[in-house]
Amino acid sequence: MKFLKFILLFTILITHAGANTIYNLIKIPNLEIYKSDSTNGIKYFKATKPFQVGIRNDNVTCFNSKNKNIKQKFNLIEKNLNKYNSDFLEKINLKYIVLCENLSVSEINAAGAPNYKMKTLIIDINFNEDYFERVLHHEVFHLINESYKKIFLDSKWKNINNSSFEYAKCSTCSNRLNLSLLEKTEGFLTKYSMSTPSEDMAEVFSFLMMDIKKIENKTIKDQILTKKILFIKKNILKIDENFKF
Repeated sequence: MKFLKFILLFTILITHAGANTIYNLIKIPNLEIYKSDSTNGIKYFKATKPFQVGIRNDNVTCFNSKNKNIKQKFNLIEKNLNKYNSDFLEKINLKYIVLCENLSVSEINAAGAPNYKMKTLIIDINFNEDYFERVLHHEVFHLINESYKKIFLDSKWKNINNSSFEYAKCSTCSNRLNLSLLEKTEGFLTKYSMSTPSEDMAEVFSFLMMDIKKIENKTIKDQILTKKILFIKKNILKIDENFKF
C-alpha cells in the first residue's frame, strides 16, 4: 500500500513539474505535452483545463478538449504544419502549438492566437471544417509578419490596392469576416481580406499554401491580386530562398 502511495505521489509530482516547465516556457497554465517528437521540431501541448492568458494586450481564453477530439484532428494539423521545416520555423519564431477548443480573443471567437515572443500558436481544433486547414497557414503567416515587419510593410501592401479602397480599423471592426473565396475577387480573395493589410496578406499566403489552384484563374483578370501574390512569394523567399509553396 505504501509503495502504491509512493508511485501515485511520484506521478503527481512529475506531472506538476512538467506543467510548471511548460508554463515557464510559454506562460500558459493547465497544459501537458501531447507530442514532442515531430519531424520539424514543433512541440504540441494540449489543455488539461480551461485557461485564460494575456497575449498582445488581449485576453485569450480556451477550453480543454477530449483526447478523442484532438486525435481526430491531430494528423490534419501535423500534416499541414509539417510543410514548414525546422530552419524556417526557427526563422519565424514558432516552436510550440497549443491545442484546445472554443478559443476567444477579447471575447471574440478566433481560429488561432499567435504569440511571437513566446514562439507559440494556440489553435482551436473545433474551428470551421471548411476553412480549418487554410486557417492554420493564415495564423502561421501572422508569426511570419511579426518576425519580418520591415519586409511585409503595410504601406507597400496598401499601395497595391486601388487608391479609393480603405481597410477597416481592425480585423473585427467591420462585417468583413467571411472566409469564403469570392467569385469576383477585384484584388481580394475573401471578405476577411478586406479587413486589414495583415489579414489580407495572411489570406493570400494561406491560399498559396493550400488552394493555389483555386486562385490561379483569378489572377488572369485580376492584376491587383497578381501583384499581391508576387509580393508574398518574393518576400517569403527573402526569408528562405528554398521555401516551397
